[in-house]
Amino acid sequence: MKRPFVTISIGAGALLFGLLIVPQACTNLDETPVSQITPTHFFHTEEEVLAGLAGVYAQLRSTAPEGGIYDVNEVSTDEIVVPTRGSDWYDNGQWIDLHNQTWTPTSAAASNFFNGAWNSAYTGVARANLFLSSIENAVIPNKAIYVAEGRALRAFYYYILLDLFGGVPIVTNTEIGLHPRSTRRELFNFIESELIAARDSGLQATWNAANNGRLTKYAADAILANMYINAGVFTKDAAGGTGINASGYNSCSGVAVTGGDACAAAIAAADRVLNSGNYRLADSFPQNFRADNYKSPENIFVVKFIPADGLGMGITMAALHYCQYAPLTPWNGFATLAQTYNAFDATDKRRNAILIGPQRDVLTGALATVRVSGACPPYTPSVALVFTDTIRDIRSASEGEGPRIYKWPADPAHVQQNSGNDFAWSRLGEIYLIKAEALNEQTPGSGAALTLLNNLRARTDPVNTPLAGPITRDMILRERLFELFAESKRRQDLIRFGQYAGRTDAASGLAGGKVGRPDYYVLMPIPQTQINANPLLAQNSGY
Repeated sequence: MKRPFVTISIGAGALLFGLLIVPQACTNLDETPVSQITPTHFFHTEEEVLAGLAGVYAQLRSTAPEGGIYDVNEVSTDEIVVPTRGSDWYDNGQWIDLHNQTWTPTSAAASNFFNGAWNSAYTGVARANLFLSSIENAVIPNKAIYVAEGRALRAFYYYILLDLFGGVPIVTNTEIGLHPRSTRRELFNFIESELIAARDSGLQATWNAANNGRLTKYAADAILANMYINAGVFTKDAAGGTGINASGYNSCSGVAVTGGDACAAAIAAADRVLNSGNYRLADSFPQNFRADNYKSPENIFVVKFIPADGLGMGITMAALHYCQYAPLTPWNGFATLAQTYNAFDATDKRRNAILIGPQRDVLTGALATVRVSGACPPYTPSVALVFTDTIRDIRSASEGEGPRIYKWPADPAHVQQNSGNDFAWSRLGEIYLIKAEALNEQTPGSGAALTLLNNLRARTDPVNTPLAGPITRDMILRERLFELFAESKRRQDLIRFGQYAGRTDAASGLAGGKVGRPDYYVLMPIPQTQINANPLLAQNSGY
């Protein structure tokens, strides 16, 4: 949807609005706004630089719930399933194609989700390249900070592409042309070097409240820590042989990165965050996700949202039932699997992010109903809305089948479907988990690793009782599920642990659900539309 030009006056401490909306642009994240910035025109003042940088930040919203990148990372795993419910959610079969991993380079999932993810990430790259080209010859205060932010943001958009597709063309200028793919290792090295350079040349250690959401040097370290723990996957172009192990653990141990071994590098990056003094675990787990989560002391790298038209988080609409968010009518789509819900201990407070059983309106607390003749009737026990733990058939689910994701609660101040909850790509809880996993790779059964997991559980309001050792890889994967459920990490985790392509929905009793798939599904196909546009692109192995 096109939006009118928005005039923004941005001072040194007021980039927040710019983190959310691009001047003279649109808020439809599938469109690339026409920019007035060119490398030879703009950027004569610091205010103009900040306005240009805002466009690079704004593209982050396409990576958060519930954009296409998020859908790929979650719906293709055991954390989210989107069954067809009557006439809703079939959408040419794209959701089932994505969840069941039946995609091809031209199927519904590739045409919608993978092509959208490719375009969203490369739009971020293009905006960053334009910004960096435009600032190159500018003479302005704090230039090193802005350049570092632009480089780090560009590196993150390339990180998205690395994770999903492997090696892709590396473009760092504004020239239009066709480029061949890099190897995955070449792209990994590029992203790593850019993040290190940005961290060491200009990214700030902290920002004040008015600049909440801007990248810091510890955000760069958090992304690096994630890359290093995934180095056994992220440096390999395909499954099989000496490549990715699709049915076994892919260790960071023995993978060379800048400064040495990837496991040691992951620990070092995690320690820089942990020892910075800038972060601590939130007192309670829900503090990280509610509408005022911008105040969470755990946030390291976040995508900003506000309750305003086109600028809010809307995942509640995708998950909630039609009759439990008055006066809105949610879409009743996203659910989780019985095997995933049942993996949580019944006493684990983190399981409260999943709705099951009799339901109420999430804001008023009134008892909710199923629809009758397409409308929400007054409550009586005979029409009570009850979410079950199972979904019988992925192609024919009833309105109340399946537990629902409710990790980011509806904002009481929401504007239509737009809530003000921020989305954290990196928070301190994950840093604990990354360090624990790397320590366990160095010393299997590490006591220090077990202590980290138990410290994560022992918030001021503990989420669960301590784990008994010795620690194992399986214990770490389970704890990552409990802590990071629905936070766009599950696809990475299952691939790293060798449980992505071979995973099935059998334990959930889901008819028509996922069965084991070939090993090469650990990478997405390059969408055929992209290959048609650029014949220099080679398809991923197996497709």
